[in-house]
Amino acid sequence: MIQLITYDLNAPGKDYTSLYEAIKNLGAWWHYLDSTWLVDTQMTTSQVSNQLKPKMDQNDHFLVIRVTKDYQGWLPQEAWNWMNDRIF
Repeated sequence: MIQLITYDLNAPGKDYTSLYEAIKNLGAWWHYLDSTWLVDTQMTTSQVSNQLKPKMDQNDHFLVIRVTKDYQGWLPQEAWNWMNDRIF
């Protein structure tokens, strides 16, 4: 299943390398928008959240949502191909 992860990182100067690596380790991923990732993982939204929360600062915010077949936007064809290959 595809999980959308989006965040606001509010700790200036904090090194978020461990967060980015944690996201990449969840499964196949796509990252085109600055603070948004799509991840193909068997984990639930709660499991993904539990993996990421320890990597965040207490002032940061994030949202994890399971992506369904009903989506739309303005993205490069490469993004649509990635999603279509995994969602349908």
